[in-house]
Amino acid sequence: MNRSQLLARCSAAAAAAVIIAGLSAIPAAARPHPGESIPSRFDERNCLLSRIDTQLVRCDNLTGAGVPAPVWVPAL
Repeated sequence: MNRSQLLARCSAAAAAAVIIAGLSAIPAAARPHPGESIPSRFDERNCLLSRIDTQLVRCDNLTGAGVPAPVWVPAL
């Protein structure tokens, strides 16, 4: 066997090893930590919908995505 054939075989074997190693690597699965949940400052069930000027507000959070609030919604 001459030197060029030996070099070709070694190169092919090295390339195959790199490809197999690359294909066998899988990404890690990310999951949230199953710890305690973060307590909410507001109870969503007790917050009434109201408006400030033309913005809808519920539990100190703007809602409605910038759509003007209707007149029948009580103002704060």
